[in-house]
Amino acid sequence: MSDGVEWGVHCATVLGALAEGAALSAARPKIAGYPFTTLQALTRAGVFVAVPGPRGGYRLARPAAEVTVLDVVEAVDGSQPAFRCTEIRRRGPSAVDPSEYRLPCGVHRAMLRADAAWRDELRRTTIADLLVGVVAEAPPEALAKGIAWLQKEQR
Repeated sequence: MSDGVEWGVHCATVLGALAEGAALSAARPKIAGYPFTTLQALTRAGVFVAVPGPRGGYRLARPAAEVTVLDVVEAVDGSQPAFRCTEIRRRGPSAVDPSEYRLPCGVHRAMLRADAAWRDELRRTTIADLLVGVVAEAPPEALAKGIAWLQKEQR
């Protein structure tokens, strides 16, 4: 998983905290340090909306309860499984004719099951869920600073 995924999930969580209809200012090359390429990928995928104009910026394309962590992961890194089988068993000392390998090997099947479980969990977790965690778990001083920053930066 790329660094862009972590940035993207954090940024989506910040955008999820904005007032309805507000956008986070895009006046700087990096919004609060979020890489522009990540913002672009999330906008192209329809997770974020880029609001044009001098008071423009970014906001979630849907309510935070409708944006999943998997939406962000796939927008940034794509939907391909993390594991890519290269059929090592066909090149090892016990290799036989390729036509004999009718099923994926046990390693491949285990990795696909793990990937499916991971994606299912990310599909069940919304940006709204993450916001609930932020409010419940963040130190009060950090919450106060975050709220002050959002009030200053949102348009």
